[in-house]
Amino acid sequence: MSDVAFIDDDEVLRVANVQALMLAGLSVVSFSSAVAALEEIDQTFPGVVVSDVRMPRIDGLELFRRLKRCDADLPVILVTGHGDIAMAVDAMREGAYDFLAKPYASERLITSVRHALDKRRLVLENRELRRSVEAAREDLPLLGSTPVMERLRQMLHQIADADVDVLVEGETGSGKEVVAHALHRWSRRAPRPLVTVNCGALPETVIESELFGYEAGAFTGALKKRVGRIEHANGGTLFLDEIEAMSPALQVKLLRVLEAREIAPLGTNETRRVDIRVVAASKVDLPALVRQGSFREDLYYRLHVAAVRIPALRERRADVPLLFGHFLARAAERFRRPPPPVDADVRRHLATHDWPGNVRELVHYAERVALGLAETAPQALPPAAAGPLPERVDAFEAAEIRLALAAHQGDVQATVAALGLPRKTFYDKLRRHGIDQSAYRSPRGRTPAD
Repeated sequence: MSDVAFIDDDEVLRVANVQALMLAGLSVVSFSSAVAALEEIDQTFPGVVVSDVRMPRIDGLELFRRLKRCDADLPVILVTGHGDIAMAVDAMREGAYDFLAKPYASERLITSVRHALDKRRLVLENRELRRSVEAAREDLPLLGSTPVMERLRQMLHQIADADVDVLVEGETGSGKEVVAHALHRWSRRAPRPLVTVNCGALPETVIESELFGYEAGAFTGALKKRVGRIEHANGGTLFLDEIEAMSPALQVKLLRVLEAREIAPLGTNETRRVDIRVVAASKVDLPALVRQGSFREDLYYRLHVAAVRIPALRERRADVPLLFGHFLARAAERFRRPPPPVDADVRRHLATHDWPGNVRELVHYAERVALGLAETAPQALPPAAAGPLPERVDAFEAAEIRLALAAHQGDVQATVAALGLPRKTFYDKLRRHGIDQSAYRSPRGRTPAD
């Protein structure tokens, strides 16, 4: 894409100015009329517009006003004759970036264009960051730029509207409930409720009535009818967390629900149709429970139509700085204090800890850091990474850049200053290490849950 769009109906002046700009290292596209320029320039144009004022059909002022309606932040530099200066000043009041009075030195044109180009790049960068933040909100808190998280998000999008039952497997604190919420939110069932049942938290004597409901008089104390969680989820999604804790007898009844999509509340022989999608989650190895006989094989395979495995945090260490930066900023806002600087001890802990509690543990650690309560005792340095020295240096450099981005929530200016790098060098290193800087702009979101 071009840095400059130069518009002038005088061919001699147009060619001369284009040559001067190109000799200065700028890429230029030229037009002989405003009509031709308007066909090519829109809000996606990454550069600066330079236009003569006096032109037939559509003059420079009208061109500027039309471009302003298209993109109010597009820098437009007007070139005027001596008698048009008052007109150009009025245009600047309307938002024109600059005006040049003829005759002008090429250095004056180049300087104005470079300044305007810097402004344009900043505007487009901020727009892209806002788009990235909005996109991240859709995925939050499935944050992460590692390949394993990219694949997870892609898979969830693929199956979200497939309306199949899903089995979510992952360690404690890895975000199984988050995945259930994402599957529901991205599906056509989203307007209807997502109903959550923690099978491990409800006593066996209670869970059946909670799931299936009951009629008045079904048992002692049942004074009035109660709609169960399954029926309440009708049209929506039923999330069964810790399904491995469900008793064998209840597993049989759940299998019936999954196969027939109907329930029989306690105290009645009447069956009721239900339209639900079931997302079940387990933190243990269900096939091992099947082999032991404590989990029904037919129920396992009925749930295993679409299986999603959430990676442990130690399997995606490159995401730790991004997640930590997001949780630290959120915790600081919650506690009404500025985010503290990330010191060497915190960096070392982020880089070397195995995070057995996964994302939930990282959330609590970020909260302790925000409160100034994190452990600060010196820790042993990690062992030297294996591999040739250049690879180890690259890995260290990438880790430092990620930590700096996380500490400054993706703010380029602050990150560049903290690292002591020129902006161009910084972007070169991002490309080299495959780091998505926009992903570190951490939007607000809910706390990841098991």
